[in-house]
Amino acid sequence: MKFPHIALLSTLTWASAAALAASDTGVGLAQAAAPLTAPAATRNAAKPDGAALPPPSSAAQKLYASAKNDILQVRSLLRSGHTQSSVGSGFLIGTGNLVVTNYHVVSQFALDPATYVGEWVDTSGQRGNVELLAVDVLHDLAVLRVNRNGTGFFKLPDHLATLSQGQYLYSLGNPLDLGFAISEGAYNGVIARSFYDQLMFTGPINAGMSGGPSVTGDGAVAGVNVSKRLDGELVSFLVPARYAQELLRQVAQQKQAPKDFTAIVAAQLLAHQRAMVDSLLATPLALKNMGPYRVPVRESEQMRCWGRSTVKADKPFTVDNANCAMESAIFVSGSLQTGQISIRHQYLRSTGLGALRFSQLASDSFKNEHFGSTRDSRLSGPSCTEQFVKNGTLPMRAVLCVRSYRKFDGLYDFALLTSSTDQPLMNLQSRLDARGVSYDNGLRVTRAFLEALGNGGRP
Repeated sequence: MKFPHIALLSTLTWASAAALAASDTGVGLAQAAAPLTAPAATRNAAKPDGAALPPPSSAAQKLYASAKNDILQVRSLLRSGHTQSSVGSGFLIGTGNLVVTNYHVVSQFALDPATYVGEWVDTSGQRGNVELLAVDVLHDLAVLRVNRNGTGFFKLPDHLATLSQGQYLYSLGNPLDLGFAISEGAYNGVIARSFYDQLMFTGPINAGMSGGPSVTGDGAVAGVNVSKRLDGELVSFLVPARYAQELLRQVAQQKQAPKDFTAIVAAQLLAHQRAMVDSLLATPLALKNMGPYRVPVRESEQMRCWGRSTVKADKPFTVDNANCAMESAIFVSGSLQTGQISIRHQYLRSTGLGALRFSQLASDSFKNEHFGSTRDSRLSGPSCTEQFVKNGTLPMRAVLCVRSYRKFDGLYDFALLTSSTDQPLMNLQSRLDARGVSYDNGLRVTRAFLEALGNGGRP
């Protein structure tokens, strides 16, 4: 059974930049782009001086001039050779030596300190080591300590600024490792589709600006740059400032920096999955009709469903698909995102195949599913069990696969795949994926899903 992956994550990018190394491909692209930009430069040169591109707004110029001494680039370096692996941004709070940034900017040296080390660089080119003090993987935040102090420009007071729809914001950071910059945009409300609140910023946030501040016209911190949509224009996201405020309070209460951030990340992921599963199962799953079958779905602010039907004149069968997925996941590392649930259904119906050929079609579709590799460095190989079951109204073939996380004790990925066995010329295949859940909650979710499948739809 093949389903299109529609999760929003495929269109999101976190705004930290991987090391920008020169390559033959990169040079080729730059050379290919040169003829496209040269004519525009020529045209601009032929215009009178008054037609030159406008300079940044005076407000942006003043903000950058006031804030530049407290903006930092945060780098993740290989301990061996101190070569750059990834870069992001951060900002000093008050006149102290604490820096707020994103968790995903520091994730390499948080989870693998034997291989990676952190470094800060300021707008004057000075640099130094960083000490990681706290992480909030659920809101993608981290606090660092550095060996220099801020000037007091960026503050997170007890009473944060109240934002209004359309209010101008200014985002600061180091885009694409090209140099420190400021961009302008507008605040457009709180995004409800994420499991945790994020602010929509209609302005450019490019790779490398992750962890930098977005501020109001008077310099009040509104949020922390975190990500952008790749399938739209100027659709960017900020972590609300109140979450950074809460993490700084936590740092103020701790006596020393934790030594094992892997255990802290695991505990936070376990807390997330409890809230996620409790929210999913707080009310019975909604039921939709697909042919003669009832299928469970969950439509909410955090989980969206999409449908598609494939009917072709040259094919002796039809295919209807329903796909539901959470529109956010938790970034753990560059190779792992988790804390997400997805539901997929496929209804096959013969319009010209006999029972034997249709059975072969359904069987081939069922065998297309993939449950993971035994060579995955992040998770164990799948442990699967297969049974023929009946939940009261629908006989099914069911396969349940479980994988454990190698670095995060107590977390598992569950995958449940079912195929109806009651009709010779119709077939319902369904799949539930619960990623980053406890073993007990994995069983809770799969049991609820299995019990909700059934007959009773319209033929």
